[in-house]
Amino acid sequence: MLKVQTAAQQVAEDKFVFDLPDYENINHVVVFMLGTIPFPEGMGGSVYFSYPDSSGMPVWQLLGFVTNGKPSAIFKISGLKSGEGSQHPFGAMNIVRTPSVAQIGISVELLDSLAQQTPVGNAAVSSVDSFTQFTQKMLDNFYNFASSFAISQAQMTPNPSEMFIPANVVLKWYENFQRRLAQNPLFWKT
Repeated sequence: MLKVQTAAQQVAEDKFVFDLPDYENINHVVVFMLGTIPFPEGMGGSVYFSYPDSSGMPVWQLLGFVTNGKPSAIFKISGLKSGEGSQHPFGAMNIVRTPSVAQIGISVELLDSLAQQTPVGNAAVSSVDSFTQFTQKMLDNFYNFASSFAISQAQMTPNPSEMFIPANVVLKWYENFQRRLAQNPLFWKT
């Protein structure tokens, strides 16, 4: 399920948090700038993920960053819900939170500082390769699913309320999509 959140809670002059209710069912988080207000010159935003530990205390982990030059990023958070926290700028803040709600924190910092930070390893930013991999798996799954319903013309029972798509048409679409994806993984954007 996709849920866009644009209303951040400002917890300091240079720090913002977004609540993530139902975080246990979230696999990826996309952080993007809206394009209306850029970061000040020489600044960017560290992106942190916080979830409550078994005692309800927040565990903060650095995911990565966004900047004017890199205004969006996709982070996998599904594997982070049991890891250890890292050093973060939100510790001394009095942030209002519900124990069952996770948060995304954005800390505005110097670009030089961002370059020296090390995100938690398994929050790897999704890349074109993982997108291509996902798309390939989706295509395979769809083709296998659709093919599992294939019957010969002799096995068909006439039913005027149903439409049938020949299996060779699905196979042709599948092969064309694979070819286009191999040539340009972002062809679907044009």
